[in-house]
Amino acid sequence: MCVNQLSNNKTHIKFTVCFSPRFSSHIQGIPLLERVVKYWPRVEKFQASEEDLLIATYPKAGTTWTQEVVDSILNEGDVEKCKRAPTQVRMPFLEMTAPDGSSSGITKLEVMDPPRVIKTHLPIQLVPRSFWDAGCKVIYMARNPKDTVVSYYHFDRMHLYQPEPVNIWRMGWGSWYDHVKGYWKERHNKKILYILYEDMKEDPVREVTRIAQFLKRQLSKSTIEHIVQMTAFSAMRENPMANYSTIPDTIFDRTASEFMRKGEVGDWKNHFSAGEDAAFEEHYRKIMSDCPIPIRFTI
Repeated sequence: MCVNQLSNNKTHIKFTVCFSPRFSSHIQGIPLLERVVKYWPRVEKFQASEEDLLIATYPKAGTTWTQEVVDSILNEGDVEKCKRAPTQVRMPFLEMTAPDGSSSGITKLEVMDPPRVIKTHLPIQLVPRSFWDAGCKVIYMARNPKDTVVSYYHFDRMHLYQPEPVNIWRMGWGSWYDHVKGYWKERHNKKILYILYEDMKEDPVREVTRIAQFLKRQLSKSTIEHIVQMTAFSAMRENPMANYSTIPDTIFDRTASEFMRKGEVGDWKNHFSAGEDAAFEEHYRKIMSDCPIPIRFTI
């Protein structure tokens, strides 16, 4: 499924196959950015500690939101501690290397002492074995694919090192379907807390409480409510340590789109025609029939 821009400035979703040379490199059949593949041996050999926490998501599925919630919980809602550095510094991106090769998630992690909070978009089969051998906890957030593809499209527009258009079944980091299914099927076999973007939007107090319990952090109701306020979309959008405003304009073209654009459930309605939605629903029901993840497209 590709997304293209129409003259009326609405995103048009087309069900066609499209590939990008920037995702022409693969690991075990999963398309990844060339700079991820180039340094893959370092990622594969990464040694996790039992104390480390992995935050895993498909791209544009609420990754930064989850990271900020986790950091806020671990710091018991202390605003200043949570603003000690940008998100990508506090919680490095495991498999990513800067476009110019100057820095990488692995390099940052190697100089950090456990416990470390680590971000990844890797499907479960590519997560370094050391995470499972060490018995690390994993928080996985899934977001409905209609909003995911719209958000991914706008991200590709602004990210000067990302290709466009996108293909929801063959984008970087692989198929959305395979990604969400992989973690779902292993959630009882490994220490995985599986959360849904739409649930977080509907009842953030409930979901933040679940995350805190998973992390074995006993927080008061007032602290939980404070964390919910700290990590609301409007608050994060104004927080330079969470909104990726520290990323230079040579990488993010903010005239095309903001990194934190809407953060809504159901924005896909502004982009899918009735026919496209029907085609998507038919495909979704077929592919997801063997894995009934309770993902919602509206709340």
